[in-house]
Amino acid sequence: MGLTNGDPDEAEDLVQQAFVKLWEKRTSLDIAWSVKSYLYKMVHNAALNRIRHAKTREKYHQFNAQPLENAHEMPEDTLPELRQKFQKALQDLPPQCRNVFELSRFEELKYREIAEQLQISVKTVETQMGKALKMMRLHLADYLVTLVGLCFYLSLFFQRL
Repeated sequence: MGLTNGDPDEAEDLVQQAFVKLWEKRTSLDIAWSVKSYLYKMVHNAALNRIRHAKTREKYHQFNAQPLENAHEMPEDTLPELRQKFQKALQDLPPQCRNVFELSRFEELKYREIAEQLQISVKTVETQMGKALKMMRLHLADYLVTLVGLCFYLSLFFQRL
């Protein structure tokens, strides 16, 4: 009960699971000391695992509860040169190409939805999007290594949470 914050139902559940696990593995177990000690250790470890999982779940919920407003925009203080270069590359796109790109990437619309909104075919949307991505890659080629490194760093950071 001490490891379950005084919750008798959770404590009972842990003990029940330990008995079930012991019964399921009874043929393959070789208990060198008493069964009582073995069961106690099973329950103790299960309680510690449950606490660890609860902490991980809490960190996950806290992280996902943060608002992701304007997720497509980079913060002002983060890589201002890259932000400026991105804005310039976006402005250099032909108008229809830029419109398709913005609807796809910023508004998160599907190609079919973009086609309906702009009254063009889905194939035209695909072509315009391919053209936009190619031009953006060319404009931002110098920053590709920086972006990959930043993404790698962020993925490592979020794995630690």
